[in-house]
Amino acid sequence: MALNLAFRAEAKPAFLSDTFKSNNSFAKIPGRLSLKRKFCGGGRRVYCLQTPPSSAWPGTAIPDEQTWKWDSPKPITILGSTGSIGTQTLNIVDEHSDKFNVVALAAGSNISLLAEQIKKFRPQLVGLRNESLIGELKEALSDSDYKPEIIPGEEGVIEAARHPDAATVVTGIVGCAGLKPTVAAIQAGKDIALANKETMIAGAPFILPLAQKHNIKILPADSEHSAIFQCIQGLPEGALRRIILTGSGGAFRTWPVEKMKDIKVADALKHPIWSLGRKITIDSATQFNKGLEVIEAHYLFGLDYDHIEILIHPQSIIHSLIETQDSSVIAQLGVPDMRIPLLYTLSWPDRIYCSELTWPRLDLAELASLTFQPSDPVKFPSLRLCYAAGRAGGTMTGVLSAANEKAVELFVDEKIRYVDIFKIVELTCEEHQKELVASPSLEEILHYDEWARNYAAGLTKSLVVAA
Repeated sequence: MALNLAFRAEAKPAFLSDTFKSNNSFAKIPGRLSLKRKFCGGGRRVYCLQTPPSSAWPGTAIPDEQTWKWDSPKPITILGSTGSIGTQTLNIVDEHSDKFNVVALAAGSNISLLAEQIKKFRPQLVGLRNESLIGELKEALSDSDYKPEIIPGEEGVIEAARHPDAATVVTGIVGCAGLKPTVAAIQAGKDIALANKETMIAGAPFILPLAQKHNIKILPADSEHSAIFQCIQGLPEGALRRIILTGSGGAFRTWPVEKMKDIKVADALKHPIWSLGRKITIDSATQFNKGLEVIEAHYLFGLDYDHIEILIHPQSIIHSLIETQDSSVIAQLGVPDMRIPLLYTLSWPDRIYCSELTWPRLDLAELASLTFQPSDPVKFPSLRLCYAAGRAGGTMTGVLSAANEKAVELFVDEKIRYVDIFKIVELTCEEHQKELVASPSLEEILHYDEWARNYAAGLTKSLVVAA
């Protein structure tokens, strides 16, 4: 069976006027990007294009005998050390230097910050992706009494990822640029503190079998997936029934659907709660971030897409929930702080004491109330697209993610409208179904990531004409 995408740029967009019987029954959502079905006994089920790889955590998380207990500081590598994930991880290391030790860092081009990190944390090895800046980095370290080994280019990032002394590698590099270093770390037997979305969204069909082959653990650092991971600790096999991913709702949660066509970049960058980077803020505004998290949850925890739902929770205190077979619902709550899930990926299965002075604590009495509402795939067709691409599997999810990334870039540059983001992603996925690979190699994953970006960029002129 195949995806059935009938959308054409010159046609009237259906995604702002489609009607839905159930906000969470995404298998039933009508529209352009959809799946053919077949009858299977007790009901209608979605027919998937492939047997998905075994999940990282099939509904339960129980430490095995090989889970190390560290008497001395645990050695870690940080990929993307000068980004948000990297700096917050180093904040954890700084506070808990008796628990963690940095043996390698990898960064892109922020030389001044990287030099400060080297001087403070004294890694053995540093990978600098932008090799043209090697001289600048060495100059920045000229007055330091400590000089690590520095390796330029992608080779340096890969060598940092597979540093022989590292036990865990924090993957904070953004995009598919993080895939090759992650593969190198897995092949070297390193556990992964997963902060790179593309590892699961684009790479799971290749990454998960590789992780199982090398017997390493992939520990989710994203707040929603960390919440699920915490909720499934010690569950008996088969106990997990449903995953409920929470989200703030983004900038347009309360906007009427008829206003969506007039959204400007400045509107989309006004997140109601957080101060975030442009890409993630736009993804929150389109709710592509939630749809992509559904795909990640499928690969991480093994539930099919009919049992993964989205719930809008504006206060962002409940980071996600699970439902067990006996209808009990278990949630993880906390003050929004990315250091908490990051710390848990590094310390699992232990819990490390954090000072009240530097770590916020949740006061439910002060908060007073928590509110919820269903997701709205009429206003946010990204949800339908992500569920359909997830069911298609293989290279389709990576193509969807890459097309979205390119579309966001075009929107921020004011080359397309907000509603065109959804069109571009849908049209790119439609074209890709001709070449979808169910069980791709790493090279195929990277090839179609680049292909999707180029194809999405090429749609700009036709969309402007259609508008």
